[in-house]
Amino acid sequence: MNGNTLKKHLLTSAVFAGAAMTVFAAPAFAQDDVETVPAQEEAEARQQTVVVTGSLIPQSGNLTATSPVTELDAEQFDIRGTIRAEDLVNTLPQAFGAQGSSLANGGTGTASVNLRGLGSERTLVLMNGRRLPYGSLNISAPDINSIPTQLVERVDVLTGGASATYGSDAIAGVVNFVMNDDFEGFQIDANYSFYQHNNDGELQGLLKEFSALNSSQYRVPSGSVEDGDAVDVTLMAGGNFDNDRGHMMAFASYQNVNEVLQGDRDYAQCALGTRNNGNEFTCAGSGTNQFTNLLDLGGGLPTGTWGRVDPSGSGQFIARDFVTDTFNFNPFNHFQRPNEKYTFGTFLNYDITDNIEAYGEFMFVQNETNSQIAPSGVFGYGVAGAAGGLNCDNPFLSAQQTSFIGCDGLAPDAVVGVGSLLALRRNVEGGPRNQDIRHQTFRNVIGIRGDLEGTSIGYDVYASFAKVVRTEVYNNDLSIRKLTNALYAVPDGNGGVACNVNVDTDPTNDDAACVPYDIWSGAAPDPAAIDYVVSPLNRNGDVTQTVISGKMFGSLGDYGIASPMAVDAPGWAFGAEYRRDTLDSNPDAAYQSGDGAGQGGPTQAISGSQNVIDIFAELDIPLVQERPGIYDLNMDLAYRKSYYDNVDSDAYKVGLQYSPTSDFMVRGSFQRAVRAANIFELFSPAGLTLFDPADGDPCAGPNPLFTQAQCANTGLDPANYGAQALTSPAGQYNILTGGNEDLEPEESDTFTVGAVFTPSFIDGLTVSLDYFSIEVEGYISTVPAETSINQCALTGDAFFCSLINRGTGGTLWANPTGFFIATNVNTGSLETTGFDLQANYSYDAGATGVFSFDYVGTFLESLEVQSLPDASVTPPFDCVGLYGGRCQSNFGNGANPEYRHKASATWMPMDGKLSVTGTWRHFSEVDLDASNPAPINASFDAQNYFDLSSSYQLLDNTRIRLGVNNVTDEDPPLSSVVGTAPGNGNTYPQVYDALGRYIFMGATVDF
Repeated sequence: MNGNTLKKHLLTSAVFAGAAMTVFAAPAFAQDDVETVPAQEEAEARQQTVVVTGSLIPQSGNLTATSPVTELDAEQFDIRGTIRAEDLVNTLPQAFGAQGSSLANGGTGTASVNLRGLGSERTLVLMNGRRLPYGSLNISAPDINSIPTQLVERVDVLTGGASATYGSDAIAGVVNFVMNDDFEGFQIDANYSFYQHNNDGELQGLLKEFSALNSSQYRVPSGSVEDGDAVDVTLMAGGNFDNDRGHMMAFASYQNVNEVLQGDRDYAQCALGTRNNGNEFTCAGSGTNQFTNLLDLGGGLPTGTWGRVDPSGSGQFIARDFVTDTFNFNPFNHFQRPNEKYTFGTFLNYDITDNIEAYGEFMFVQNETNSQIAPSGVFGYGVAGAAGGLNCDNPFLSAQQTSFIGCDGLAPDAVVGVGSLLALRRNVEGGPRNQDIRHQTFRNVIGIRGDLEGTSIGYDVYASFAKVVRTEVYNNDLSIRKLTNALYAVPDGNGGVACNVNVDTDPTNDDAACVPYDIWSGAAPDPAAIDYVVSPLNRNGDVTQTVISGKMFGSLGDYGIASPMAVDAPGWAFGAEYRRDTLDSNPDAAYQSGDGAGQGGPTQAISGSQNVIDIFAELDIPLVQERPGIYDLNMDLAYRKSYYDNVDSDAYKVGLQYSPTSDFMVRGSFQRAVRAANIFELFSPAGLTLFDPADGDPCAGPNPLFTQAQCANTGLDPANYGAQALTSPAGQYNILTGGNEDLEPEESDTFTVGAVFTPSFIDGLTVSLDYFSIEVEGYISTVPAETSINQCALTGDAFFCSLINRGTGGTLWANPTGFFIATNVNTGSLETTGFDLQANYSYDAGATGVFSFDYVGTFLESLEVQSLPDASVTPPFDCVGLYGGRCQSNFGNGANPEYRHKASATWMPMDGKLSVTGTWRHFSEVDLDASNPAPINASFDAQNYFDLSSSYQLLDNTRIRLGVNNVTDEDPPLSSVVGTAPGNGNTYPQVYDALGRYIFMGATVDF
């Protein structure tokens, strides 16, 4: 962001905020979005003891911390009709897209938080100030949808490093879900919601065009569609016992969410490509089609590189037209995964004595979801497996077909095209692939807290144990081993057809269950053959987390240590913590061998553990208070030493805040934060998977990005230079990933400086502006594949060229012999800077009612990546205002708007029964990170969403609510290059509203 742009955004937002705050108002109790305690209330707050997110010291007042904290209270869940924690947190401009319910292909079945766009693994998630475990067997970030949303009292979002306070992972910040654990009474809360969308968008004409060409794969969704129904019911009961010495509350909730398919949205019904020199969209798809497509990597077919089975059933191979023989996989894919969730738990507190309290938290969550994508298929195999090939005596081949593949003049049982001739055929008869995923989460906390008798020294000691058990069944995939057997069909000698493994001279490879698989004649395969080649995959395992933590805290005033110019004495805290994380992932033999045709490579077992001992201390030092020109001057210090199994690290913080008057405060802090490698990064075995590079293979097609000599540096035979076969039909390429046990911890420096304005002459107004800068050194990642191939081509550098492994025909996708290498290493640096502007204003308009205004906006100044330590080799590049390309492969965020805000206004009549809230969410324009983007993909326009909700006190014990998010049913921005997670359905559904209007209604009944 340049200086003029930043000034323009700041001025615009300041004018907008000021104008709105002169119009809207509300009582203090209605401020429900971003709250900062006014300075004039500090004197009263000093008489209380509260726990502040971002500090281990229970502080007497001084709620305005040196690190900015954004607060979302429980009312926000009702205002937005939110039943998933991810949907609320993602409305904040500090949060970027991460794993969630709108991802299918590449989805983990969990939901995570990604603060500042630095990755969910760099955001620490807490519940009641205590960390949550790994979310699953394939992601270290906690699953925030295991949190019962109706029990959340508030969500504190601290952005910026906080490792000195909370330990590893808090590089981008901390999200602390504070639960309502002192509820009394009995309450039932119910919510019903669904999506509604009018299919009348810009792609209607395109879909009609393709429907006319191939109505079996392309249809035209039109009119109104309602889907994605969701029901959420929560019961809570709580009260005191044993003469009020104890308190207990219990809760149970049930949630059921129905699926949304991409095929039911006009902007997602087909996978997008480009045409007309990139000026308009077209429907694209996969070369693995319902009727077999034939690929000869050597280009030796009569029709060149490609041929296809004639869908008319003539039993011939014909030329491809790349329209009717391209498979439209989008309609099968989930746009919203269905899930069913049960949650049970209890919170317990008991006063053992007047100064000793025991407490416990016990929770169980079972969440079942299904991730559906298009049918599996024969993705480039033949009678020699991944090496391809086809036998000339295959009984399903006609004479024309055997001649077409080059069998003329060869022995009847000859095999042609081994190493070059590949079949691509979609198993539409077997149905879509779907991954049934179940997570069971157990979390128990027991602790004792209180004061040492006769002193003001407090303590808090607790132990927590959490376990997440994951089981999954991947249905309707095909077995590569069985495909190889079934495709090698031969005469059985009796006029029938047999699998070659059962009639050859080697009895050790016989498979009595094998049924020959006909993908050549154009007729539907034998159902028995489909049953044979379909092979479900299974994986189960668990992650556990054990934490034993203790701290003591108090005031140095007890020892006569205090600034003579301060009212309050310094507060202190110190303690120690032990943590052990374990992971045990057990895929079955088919997973581990890579036998699943649609998996992209093996899924290996992972087993590992990590232990850490932390020692920490904090000081909060009032220096000067209530003096002329210095209403408050305060310093806070923190330090943490962490000892891991193989490494150790140091984190520290220095913060300062100064208030010349009660109306104005400036604050700043510097923090060194750390993140040790997690178990996945340390111990994941090397294995192949798929990814979607923005530019594909730069040596492919009629206009390669590099010269023939440069492509030779990447290992490409000059004979294959510019070959169309180098381009993956699905846009996906093989990449070899894996862990590294020698990884060092990441280190980051966070600097924040800001001001909070609470003018006494404008009652009810609070405005804060904060600048943030976070720089991560030696971040744990991989050498980006684009960097590897570009540097190899341009420089011939041996290191980068060693990361390119071209396979058969020079491809990096057609079979497992071709791939990029990208295993974990400590790489270069990440840096982000920007400004957060927050404002609240309330005004009592008398008989008209009360109004409130809340605003939170972020101006992203930089989001910079330096892929490797040497900037001369890989110069840093900035992702602000960009999407896709290097920014997606490095950050995985999807889109990085330069400016975002959420602004809301609430009106409440004097009787307090009715409340009406309108919200405006804004995302600025983003451009595609590509050297020569197709014009239609070049940018996403700025997006604006308007939400409206209301609640009404129907009875003394019953409050009802109704609302619509995305009132105007805005279509999401579209692109043909978003790929899979974080992309889905031609857009980024974890960033933009992708499903249409969200309509919700609910009620809360107290007894």
